[in-house]
Amino acid sequence: MKEKLLGKNPDELRQVAAELGLPSFTAKQLAQWLYEKRVNSFEEMTNLSKAARAALAERYEVGLTPYAGSVTSKDGTRKYLFPAFPDDEGSDKYIETVMIPEYEEAGEIDRATVCVSSQVGCKMGCRFCMTGRGGFHGQLDAAQILSQFIMIDEGPQLTNAVFMGMGEPLDNWANVRRALEVITSDWGFGWSPKRVTLSTVGVVPRLKEFLDESRCHLAVSLHNPFPQERLEMMPVQKGYPLEEVVNLLRQYDFSGQRRVSFEYIMFDGWNDTRRHSNALARLLHGLECRINLIRFHAIPDFPLKPSPAQTIETFKARLGAAGITTTLRASRGEDVMAACGLLAGKGLKKETK
Repeated sequence: MKEKLLGKNPDELRQVAAELGLPSFTAKQLAQWLYEKRVNSFEEMTNLSKAARAALAERYEVGLTPYAGSVTSKDGTRKYLFPAFPDDEGSDKYIETVMIPEYEEAGEIDRATVCVSSQVGCKMGCRFCMTGRGGFHGQLDAAQILSQFIMIDEGPQLTNAVFMGMGEPLDNWANVRRALEVITSDWGFGWSPKRVTLSTVGVVPRLKEFLDESRCHLAVSLHNPFPQERLEMMPVQKGYPLEEVVNLLRQYDFSGQRRVSFEYIMFDGWNDTRRHSNALARLLHGLECRINLIRFHAIPDFPLKPSPAQTIETFKARLGAAGITTTLRASRGEDVMAACGLLAGKGLKKETK
């Protein structure tokens, strides 16, 4: 199997050039072709000599993975299916990527957010998440993560990215870190870190590394402020208690350009009472943050139901009265199983480009 170039930084590309006996400036040319022009083959790298292209092709591949199918929601949200193991033609494992558009009055896309997957399945086992219920099947490498930006049809139009798809990003931190470096570096995509949000259930050791090394926004999956109740739905609570996560966050400054938010899926009778809003306010008191309330999207064989709309509005008002900025996230793509918690890596195999 050939090594992939996609995901390598300039120092690593210089090493590639040196090993092949190519001039050092080849590294800059490669970075431009990979990240600025986003080509899919060495033959497209026309300012490299034929000999250089042949040498590269013998040892390496670009590393882009095309999507296998897509489906579009009635609200314009589009879900893409990527083969999780593209070298294994017999594999039935897929990952899902979601493109969420926001439109101007004229009907043109004003904002296009890509929801990126980082793993094939997930180890975290959150009971209310279709991905978690399907188990863990492998890590995505940096090239597979970056392919979700480059290969979808709206790639050139993307304005923002959220690492909120399949998998726990901090459980694949080595590859996610590499992808974030490409996305936010001048030699890569050149995006401002303010355009990227990483979501986590709170894998504390890797969370500290992310906070120290990146300026991207952070979203923490909270869902219940009471430890024992949270443990009922989120096994990660045992290894990385929520209080430990919040205490770590208090060591960082979120009053400037980097934001931290807390994701809170609303379940009828389980986490939507006054007791819960009061506990949330106490837990987050003094921390510069916001809470995103999310309507639960019902899944098979799960006992809890979504909170009623009025209950959500009341909960939101209580948090606002406690001084916590609170928003209600709009549900997008539910009809094509693209909404929060519904990504399962299956169901599009009959769709084609």
